[in-house]
Amino acid sequence: MKDFDGICMNCFEELTQGSVCAHCGYDNDKAVDMMYLSPKTVIEGRYVVGAVIAHESDAAVYAGYDLQLNTKINIREFLPKGIANRLEGNLDVHIRERYRASYESLKASFVKLWSTIVKMHNLSAVVPAYDVLELNKTAYAICENMESISLRDFLIKTPEGNIPWERARLMFMPVLTTIEALHSNGIIHGAISPDTLVLCRDGKIRLKGFSISEANVQSGELQFNENEGYTALEQYENNHKLCPATDIYAFSACIFRALVGQNPPNAKERELNDRLMIPNSIAEKIPTYIIKALGGGLQVYPEKRTQTIEQFRELLNASPSVVAASAPVITDENDPVKEEEYYRGYPEYENPKKNKNTSKIIIAVLVILIIAAVIAGAYVVKSGSLNKDEDTTTQLQQVESYTVPDFISAGYTQSDVQNHGAWNQQFKITYNSEFSVEAEEGIIFKQSIKAGETVEQGTEIVLTVSKGVETAKVPDVGGKTLEEATQILKKAGFTVSSVEVYNDGEFLPNTVKGIYGMAPKAGSIVAVGDEIILKV
Repeated sequence: MKDFDGICMNCFEELTQGSVCAHCGYDNDKAVDMMYLSPKTVIEGRYVVGAVIAHESDAAVYAGYDLQLNTKINIREFLPKGIANRLEGNLDVHIRERYRASYESLKASFVKLWSTIVKMHNLSAVVPAYDVLELNKTAYAICENMESISLRDFLIKTPEGNIPWERARLMFMPVLTTIEALHSNGIIHGAISPDTLVLCRDGKIRLKGFSISEANVQSGELQFNENEGYTALEQYENNHKLCPATDIYAFSACIFRALVGQNPPNAKERELNDRLMIPNSIAEKIPTYIIKALGGGLQVYPEKRTQTIEQFRELLNASPSVVAASAPVITDENDPVKEEEYYRGYPEYENPKKNKNTSKIIIAVLVILIIAAVIAGAYVVKSGSLNKDEDTTTQLQQVESYTVPDFISAGYTQSDVQNHGAWNQQFKITYNSEFSVEAEEGIIFKQSIKAGETVEQGTEIVLTVSKGVETAKVPDVGGKTLEEATQILKKAGFTVSSVEVYNDGEFLPNTVKGIYGMAPKAGSIVAVGDEIILKV
């Protein structure tokens, strides 16, 4: 085993001037918090633990060294903040008692995430990971160490503070393929920002900073990874869930920062005032189709946002179909350049005045021909020669077909769907409401046509909105026989059970006690279907 005495445990270069490294400035005599592994600890007889680089929401990150490959690495130790720590002198992680039940589930998410990333080691735009192991009552991910600078620092050091699209395109576009591959393998990064996009020595931008999904939502047990201006609305407390559009929002925000030179406003602020301002001096340098692409990627609500990386790539590439759909209609008839191009080759255009009288004659003839055609058409219709049963040559108007969205899984409300313009153009959406013990009040939990089915435009889809749990007042059945009481309670929607209690002769046998004879007590408001226990 390599001797690490006299080696800096931060950059793994030789110490030449005492404990402070001349290469990176790290003080190797600096005390290390006892919750972290001590420098020079060896994991699995192969990975040497170095200095603590960072402690993120779900993991501590160490500098490290791979003894087998003789190369520097980064080691991520699953050590969720506020949930786990380490007692002095102990390699095993100590879990806080109240989180013991959920810790194993969170650790399993960590192992699954990094095992998937290890299998995708060929992705060109991810800082590679190549090993995952479990020991010390926790888990570790071993990642390559790549010298890099964050996109944020790179942009700050750029004299203008921003870069043109021609340059940004070469940096950002290759990352889309990697994000698309991650999504197809069930990974939502959830924390893409100018800090997790890094520019490496080979000139490529790569993605790092992966955390388990529980760290990327405000409602989770872990410390929330919030990135001001880059965190999507659905990551805050609301009824939406993480989805590929979450990463599209963050990636769009990174491109916005690179082109404009400033962060987009916070998503929660934009929910109240959805205005993205770009200075004119900068906007005029950004292609219109790129501004439109960013507009689609930075929609506040996830259902209104560009949904897939494939669609987003088309917008950024300005594919012919996208350009045609977004191209403005030219109505300026006095534009001499376009007029010349349009009429090039027509003799009349070369000398309009010379043929002025000829043009008048032509117009008169055309008018006469149009009037004759109208009269002839009227005669044909009147004579009944157009038989409806025989008319098989009329071109039918093509009816558009659309795929039915999943209105249930995302936790949409009726308001969410009503505000989604495209859906309401594609389908006839109606609503009803029902009580539900599973769906929160206001959440859509049923749809009349299954998600993924293809239907014609205008097809009616009925969405069922939860009214929450149905409740009722518990009727007072004290003094009634068990049979009478059971019948009354079941009619009210409750289930019934009973227990026999001692009767000192004061009550009639087989009757419900008049005082403290029911649980919950009479008059309580409880969920329909709950059990009422009778003391008989």
